[in-house]
Amino acid sequence: MRLPEVLIFLASWGVARAAPGKFWHISDLHLDPDYKVSEDPLQVCPSAGSQPVPNGWLLTVEPSLLSLAPLPELLVFCSDDTPHVPNERLSEVAVLQIVKQLTQLIREAFPDTKVYAALGNHDFHPKNQLPAGSNNIYNQVAELWRPWLSNESVTLFKEGAFYSEKLPGLSGAGRIVVLNTNLYYSSNEQTAGMADPSQQFQWLDEVLTKASQAGEMVYIIGHVPPGFFEKTRNKAWFREGFNEEYLKVVQRHHRVIAGQFFGHHHTDSFRMFYDGAGAPISVMFLTPGVTPWKTTLPGVVNGANNPGIRVFEYDRATLSLQDMVTYFLNLSQANALGAPRWELEYRVTEAYRVPDAGARSMHAALGRIASDQGALQRYYVYNSVSYDTRACDEACRAEHVCALREVAFDRYARVMPWSPRAVLLRDLVLGILGTLAFLIDLGADLWAASQYVLSGRYLWAALVLALLGLASVALQLFSWIWLRSDVSSPLAPKPPGRHLALLHLLQLGYLYR
Repeated sequence: MRLPEVLIFLASWGVARAAPGKFWHISDLHLDPDYKVSEDPLQVCPSAGSQPVPNGWLLTVEPSLLSLAPLPELLVFCSDDTPHVPNERLSEVAVLQIVKQLTQLIREAFPDTKVYAALGNHDFHPKNQLPAGSNNIYNQVAELWRPWLSNESVTLFKEGAFYSEKLPGLSGAGRIVVLNTNLYYSSNEQTAGMADPSQQFQWLDEVLTKASQAGEMVYIIGHVPPGFFEKTRNKAWFREGFNEEYLKVVQRHHRVIAGQFFGHHHTDSFRMFYDGAGAPISVMFLTPGVTPWKTTLPGVVNGANNPGIRVFEYDRATLSLQDMVTYFLNLSQANALGAPRWELEYRVTEAYRVPDAGARSMHAALGRIASDQGALQRYYVYNSVSYDTRACDEACRAEHVCALREVAFDRYARVMPWSPRAVLLRDLVLGILGTLAFLIDLGADLWAASQYVLSGRYLWAALVLALLGLASVALQLFSWIWLRSDVSSPLAPKPPGRHLALLHLLQLGYLYR
């Protein structure tokens, strides 16, 4: 390498190390043009319920947020622009109008920022039903986003709403991949039964393979994430086949994936990815929503959140994530003061005592969340952007830790403990069966003992009764020990109920000996 090249490399390396790059990650604005403040403070404001005022989040960018987080070099935008209202309340024209309005506002608020935007499941009509091919909404949104896209990306977006672009930077070795994961959404009937909608998986595999050959590192962004919702059990977002295929892609190409960034949940969370040996290989960050809308998913209690945005600090040369910072708008305080005020909520390196925001560090953070009640409670409060401050109990811990650790369907099923209601029902049914088996067995043994007495074989009768007593004591002790150990750890697969079921099988086997 010649001297000028060496000097350029050292200068670039020094700048990247001394001044990390920064980008914002925002998602789920859910603009409601028909929002009206209710006269009754106890009533939900029409029309969408618990929405921010139109354009309100952008109006608060100045000055309180900018004093904390200056305008970024890059903006990752995971969309979901339209309100949470029935399809009958919207139309294709209305959806496109809202997307246009927010696109214009983002361009005005971030005039010199490179924006990478992914389409959300609410950015279509009817919602969730995004097709695996060209259509009017894809075409129109591609034109609205043309200032942010290359010509090649515009063409790709019109075909399937996904694209890939080089990241600006000193090294020129960064790339961003924007996916249309709405194609994999379990609520999308348009792609049900398809193996690879829009051939997006094939395209993604090719892009990541070429990135590896070119020495590039890659950020992946999308709206709907794989895995499970952490606030209610067994709620998966992808169809199972799509979920497994996404996992395979990450495991196959993890060496070039520097980070994954998704939305949809409205909550602050992350997901870990592991190789076959259990080593952490990638992390996906789920950014909280700007909207404080309260989820209507069954089983979710207190599902609202304060508005939040993310700022990532990264190494421009390697794209490695050095830190993740969350800023939030305390709505209770804003209502009391009559004015919005954005605040620093936390830094991930300080909150979980880790050196950076990479996969190994977030695996260590997960270990603390799983084992330390203080770290768990801290994570739980952050999960709702400091809105829900209730204590996270054992059931809560299991739901969150299992979702954070296990993205695959089969592994999630193995580590997720039964719900308290299911455990109660299981124990009730097995207890009744065990009691019936014991009573039948007791009757059979007493009948056998009586036959020995009638035939004058008193020693045999005493022996049968003694064995009956010993067997009963042994089985009850056996049951007590196994029931005490029947507590599943969210990080150690041990499905509950098998011990008790085996016990009763032994009882039945003893009965029919």
